[in-house]
Amino acid sequence: MFVVVGVSGGIAAYKTVQLVRALVTNGHEVHVVPTDDALRFVGTATWEAVSRHPVTTSVHDDVAEVRHVSLGTRADLVIVAPATANTLAKMAAGIADNLLGVTLLATTAPVVVAPAMHTAMWEHPATQENLGVLRARGVHVVGPADGPLTGGDSGPGRMAEPDEIVAAALSVVGARDDLAGMTVAVSTGGTREPIDPVRFLGNRSSGRQGAEVALAAADRGARVRLVAAHVDGGVLDAVSRHPRIELARVGTAEQLCAAMHAASADADVVVMVAAVADFRVADVSHEKLRKEDGDGTATLSLVENPDILAELVAARRQGQRIVGFAAETAGDDEELRERGRRKLARKGADLLVVNRVDWDRGFEAADNEVVILAPSGVVAGASGTKRAVADALWDAVGR
Repeated sequence: MFVVVGVSGGIAAYKTVQLVRALVTNGHEVHVVPTDDALRFVGTATWEAVSRHPVTTSVHDDVAEVRHVSLGTRADLVIVAPATANTLAKMAAGIADNLLGVTLLATTAPVVVAPAMHTAMWEHPATQENLGVLRARGVHVVGPADGPLTGGDSGPGRMAEPDEIVAAALSVVGARDDLAGMTVAVSTGGTREPIDPVRFLGNRSSGRQGAEVALAAADRGARVRLVAAHVDGGVLDAVSRHPRIELARVGTAEQLCAAMHAASADADVVVMVAAVADFRVADVSHEKLRKEDGDGTATLSLVENPDILAELVAARRQGQRIVGFAAETAGDDEELRERGRRKLARKGADLLVVNRVDWDRGFEAADNEVVILAPSGVVAGASGTKRAVADALWDAVGR
């Protein structure tokens, strides 16, 4: 396969050397197209050595071969890693002031970008808007990861690891439109059950996994209805800009239940990712509960919330597939799978995605690790970013 790897000017460019080497080792023909700034981090000699092809940044080299166009037209796949905020902005605007920009405009191959930048730049509305534009054009986004950044800061903005980018990029080739023409309903986030006008019962779900499930489905051609309870800031930015995603917001489990029944009525696939409170307060106070009004203790009477997944299974239309999620604490992998098997049997879903949670894993984390169960047994396992897990889920649905 003819692969073009674009490299823009970020410190993460050193990791792209490993990405190029992995592609070459796997037998692909790789041509590296760095920007001038990228060469300040990793030099031409390194790129030529690992790719085994000449490297240039200029549209004026190899003019007789029309290299500035031929790279894009010959490519089976284009990867941009790292993709800085500046490069993403140029891509969104169609600016072609260097060889990488021209190549991107000239190609009809799948394009995969791996963003890398400081958290503040990643979260800036301009960057998020540019990503929305690129996603709408069919560009696939891998990462970024959440973790330590150059300079001592930490947060979302780290470039995904090279092996993850390679796996995601290669999976894109072959037109990932396997969900085209389908309608998908997805839930995400954590429900909040009011105690009084100030307080609520909730959970630590960020909503990121459900958002990635929705984005992955939309990128693969589906029309998506996403019902979101409480989510962390920024989680829904890309979702809200995707042309194939319709977003609805809810708060409580009962609201989520009603919204998912409506969203699922004619859906081909339903995915319940949301972390739903099992109980709600029986008598919600309309005034703030105050310490001075009590005797030093407080008692809340709780009643069960609806079992949304079970209700959706009971109301399913013919041919509809339903996927549940289960966040479980478990001592080992076998206990985790056994808990998942019992829950799948109780709920009656087609698939159940089970992940182990703890104080520092599962919730509020950039990565996830899951096992996907069917009534017949384990279908697949997946680990890495939540987008990688989302794509593994849709691969399992398609089997």
